[in-house]
Amino acid sequence: MGSDQNTLLPLHLPVIDFSNKNLKPGEQEWDLSRAHVKKALQDYGCFEASFDKIPIELRKSIFQSLEELFDLPLQTKLRNVSKKPFHGYVGQYPMVPLYESIGIDGSNVPAKVDTFTKTLWPQGNKTFSKTIQSFSEKLSELDVTIRRMIMESFGLVSYIDEHLLSTNYLLRVMKYRGPETEETELGLNAHTDKNIVTILYQNHVEGLEVQTKDKIWIKVKPSQDSFIVMIGDSLQALLNGRLHSPYHRVMMTGTETRYSLGLFSIPKAGHVVTSPDELVDETHPRMFKPFDHVEFLQFYYTEAGQRSQSALKTYCGM
Repeated sequence: MGSDQNTLLPLHLPVIDFSNKNLKPGEQEWDLSRAHVKKALQDYGCFEASFDKIPIELRKSIFQSLEELFDLPLQTKLRNVSKKPFHGYVGQYPMVPLYESIGIDGSNVPAKVDTFTKTLWPQGNKTFSKTIQSFSEKLSELDVTIRRMIMESFGLVSYIDEHLLSTNYLLRVMKYRGPETEETELGLNAHTDKNIVTILYQNHVEGLEVQTKDKIWIKVKPSQDSFIVMIGDSLQALLNGRLHSPYHRVMMTGTETRYSLGLFSIPKAGHVVTSPDELVDETHPRMFKPFDHVEFLQFYYTEAGQRSQSALKTYCGM
């Protein structure tokens, strides 16, 4: 089988279990899981995570909340605006007509979720707010565990607290309308994420594809009880290229609607992303200049950023 851009291999991402109640730093199970995380991210830039800390009822209600949100009139959804690129409402794009998404900044913080909710439901919607905030808060625990393991894996223990405090969370919820055909159509263009770590969750409708380092696309088929963890460009830069952010896309077929959500850990405004000196040596010269994440995002959405094979290298590569 060739390595053609459209070739799909019957491969599966590594699966790592984070449901162990005794998964704590310093314990043998922690060290073993940390080694699996490092290997998976080195090989694929992503992996499938089993995580049982989110009750099944909350998993069901999150998709009910997404349906309720996207069923709002377009003019209502357009109230979701942000000065930060890709943080507000995104939709009505001719190139990806099946796709629309909405960003909820600070989705693990009750007051911020309430503010977002009142923008779309002036009368309030307590059930929606509680579902979004609870889901984000519990999923952020997985993000913290994974990022702590990554920092440990590369000898950056003394930077862990500073790193964890340097980020906020964005919950991006997404809807992909079925193309009403058995022919495969583009749901979302191939791209790398620009943040630190992304954790994706979806309903039963498939579509996510990830590109390997050999430029081969593989279909991702997560279970209803698992999450896809993916490295973003900002973490690639922070680790001086020790890990890579994988290209991924969504391809749709059939009639069913695909709902998914991504919890993004994102550098705070004004925080400078740069590699610690411990990761720079003769074998690994510094690959990226220090940068502000928001400014990097703004570049990515320029014509030059969109044309770049790697926006990160174009923007701040040495």
